[in-house]
Amino acid sequence: MSRDFMRRWGIPSVDLLARFYLGGVFLFAAWGKILDPYEFAVNIATYQVLPLELVNLSAIVLPWIELVAGVLLILGVFTRAESLLVNGMLLVFIAAIASALYRELDLGTCGCFASEEAAEDLSLMTVWRDVGWLAIGIVVTVVPERMRWGIERWWRASRGCPPTPAP
Repeated sequence: MSRDFMRRWGIPSVDLLARFYLGGVFLFAAWGKILDPYEFAVNIATYQVLPLELVNLSAIVLPWIELVAGVLLILGVFTRAESLLVNGMLLVFIAAIASALYRELDLGTCGCFASEEAAEDLSLMTVWRDVGWLAIGIVVTVVPERMRWGIERWWRASRGCPPTPAP
């Protein structure tokens, strides 16, 4: 494949697929938590990493952050900022899961998804799954804005603004 083809189609396609996948994961995860914040608060508390005073606030706020981040990733709005936010959340989730595994806490499932079908027993595979999602998030972060397909790029182009320069 030619270098021009990769710049014009390959990289934007991979970025779009990665954004849709990762955004979809975060939408799916957020939805169940928004519908049942009590259950999510119990899941957070069982990790024993936050003071009890912050558990309820986290159970109410975090799913909405996940929802907005997922939507904006899919749409291609503030994509680099959203991918950094998602990567940061994934790092926190990886640390919390690894900590629970190290301390041999009996959590049952990770509490990542409310759906029984999506729930999985907490294991080292949960950590590796999240590491895989982090790798996808890193791919999204490093794609230059000028090679990204999304609403933000379309909006800038329709206004006659130059593309965002790559760092």
